[in-house]
Amino acid sequence: MKSPALRSSQVNRTSSLIDFGIGQPGFDLLPLDLMRQSAEVRFAEGDTELLNYGYEQGDGRFRQALADFLSAEYASPVGPEQLMVTAGASQALTLICTLFTQPGDTVFVEEPSYFLALRILREDFRLNAVPIPSDENGLRMDALEIALAQQQPVFVYTIPAFQNPTGHTLSAQRREELVALAHKHNFTIVADEVYQLLHYNATQAALPPAPLAARTESGRVLSIGSFSKILAPGLRLGWIQAAPEVVQRFVTCGLVDSGGGLNHFTSNLVRVALEKGSQGEYLAGLREIYRRRIDVMDAALHRHLGGMARWQKPDGGYFFWLEMDEGIDTAALLSAAHTAGVGFLPGVRCSSVGGLGNCLRLSFAHFGEAEIEEGVARLGRVLSEE
Repeated sequence: MKSPALRSSQVNRTSSLIDFGIGQPGFDLLPLDLMRQSAEVRFAEGDTELLNYGYEQGDGRFRQALADFLSAEYASPVGPEQLMVTAGASQALTLICTLFTQPGDTVFVEEPSYFLALRILREDFRLNAVPIPSDENGLRMDALEIALAQQQPVFVYTIPAFQNPTGHTLSAQRREELVALAHKHNFTIVADEVYQLLHYNATQAALPPAPLAARTESGRVLSIGSFSKILAPGLRLGWIQAAPEVVQRFVTCGLVDSGGGLNHFTSNLVRVALEKGSQGEYLAGLREIYRRRIDVMDAALHRHLGGMARWQKPDGGYFFWLEMDEGIDTAALLSAAHTAGVGFLPGVRCSSVGGLGNCLRLSFAHFGEAEIEEGVARLGRVLSEE
């Protein structure tokens, strides 16, 4: 067994815990052969540019390949001049905060929201993160308008498609209203759209609306994307899509002026996967695997937690969001759950005001179908003892 000091992954692969709190793909899903083949093709090209400092905005051939891929997936034109390459979505959010905010500034966030984004905003940058209620159609515009009458945010952070943690999607109408409010009240929309392409239901009604990335010409939208969810998180490769004049604010910052393009080497390999269609084929396979896992988790929840929890079966993303009766404290249950061999993310972790104590988040991305069934059964036994 490896020493903890020698681990190379966030996830402890030796653990027998079925931890549905892990919001990342399972090791069996990671595309080793795809990346090996892409590297062989790129190395065979024979030049050494991928080993030098990269162009500040990101390798041009990669941005063109990414723009072509996104144009097809979004059914909306994307140009390479709109893309700034980043080292993943979290680094993109960090870069946005670095360039657009000062400590003490106000930003609006969804309630609930991605717990690690809340940590970046509040702890790393010491921003005043004000929660705005959301429902099954995403961020509530009525609540946002009330908050805007009282405070001026630098930006509104939203996860519009298959939200983390709820799985909810911001409706098309609310997207239009959000952009209109951004113009009226002079704030930026930071749209974390990493789940936009992870839709699993083939019916048109279940597809998310056009991404907020399609509204970048407004100058009010910064859309964050990432290969962490559609290829592999260890690549640490993502992008910001924005109006070209906004992109230049990132291009001229000291970080890339000093260090060159972000993750230049990896983007050269992923460019091959995009050009050869390997990324599209891999994404299609992921959609089918995750669709089946959603079905398995939903059925298992009905069998083992029926009557103890309420949830909505998601059409995409990574997560189920469960709501228990008000008297249940899911954070207090976590220790007993671990003893029973199962884990989850308590809802309070996703709240910027310490609420949602009766909720929890389950991810279906990391474990296979048999483990999902067993893990939900264990969770049901823990909850039935309360």
